[in-house]
Amino acid sequence: MTSPSKQKKTLGYFKFGSVLFSTTLSLFIVGLFGVILIQARTLSRLIRENIEVQVFLDKNLSSEELGQIRSDISGRPFVLMKEDSLSMKFISDEEAAEIFIESTGEDFTKFLEDNPLRDSYVIGIAEEFQTSEQLEVIAKELESIPGVFEVSYMTDLVDYINKNLIKVSIVMSAFIAILIITVAMLINNTIRLALFSQRFLIRSMQLVGATRAFIRKPFLVRAWIFGMLAGAVSSGILFGLISYAKSNIEGFALLQNEYLLFLLFGALIVIGGILSLLSTLRAVNKYLNMSLDELY
Repeated sequence: MTSPSKQKKTLGYFKFGSVLFSTTLSLFIVGLFGVILIQARTLSRLIRENIEVQVFLDKNLSSEELGQIRSDISGRPFVLMKEDSLSMKFISDEEAAEIFIESTGEDFTKFLEDNPLRDSYVIGIAEEFQTSEQLEVIAKELESIPGVFEVSYMTDLVDYINKNLIKVSIVMSAFIAILIITVAMLINNTIRLALFSQRFLIRSMQLVGATRAFIRKPFLVRAWIFGMLAGAVSSGILFGLISYAKSNIEGFALLQNEYLLFLLFGALIVIGGILSLLSTLRAVNKYLNMSLDELY
């Protein structure tokens, strides 16, 4: 077993445990917030998928006329595609009556001879068209279709959702910036302190004629490996926590996006390697440029 004194005399050596723990913890925090962002993005998409426009039709339309209206609407670019199919549902006046009676508990058919409700199409709107101005244009466009009586949508709800999503995005962006700066500083300070014991060995290598690149190489290789290992460990911990939450929290799985999660895990590994590499390069350059008096 190599003694601590011999390890310190090995070029490129720095404490494995402390550096790995600190870097892993820092990347875990970044990854945890990344998971929250992915869930927020998925939740935002689920909320936006519920923004719908209801197209009420004229009375006594034939099946051919209903089919023509459906064909006309389905060809519009603002209709949401959900799971490879159009988000478009036909509700007959009879179904609308059943829904009304079930939701209100009042059976209007007992005192009204005719059903005042109309056939309608409920259309999901694609995210890029979900502004008040665009929805107003869509409503006018749909009302111009022959056989369409009226178009209805919840303007206040759309404005409320958009305003709040913008606020959340701004807050999260600011928090991400602060978090990345904090994590970079933490990793940088951890590695700088870890390399402190190597400062005299670096100077000794300079005195015997070693080039700066030769001195840097073992430090940078070790830093890259440690950083990627820390990213892999933090990703593994996150994956375990997510799997546990999915099996124990109802509805948690609905907020997951496996593609984005694996992108996040890959990003943590790469970010860990890059941050460790840059921090180590900065620390080694600092000791390379120090005078002998400054080293003491």
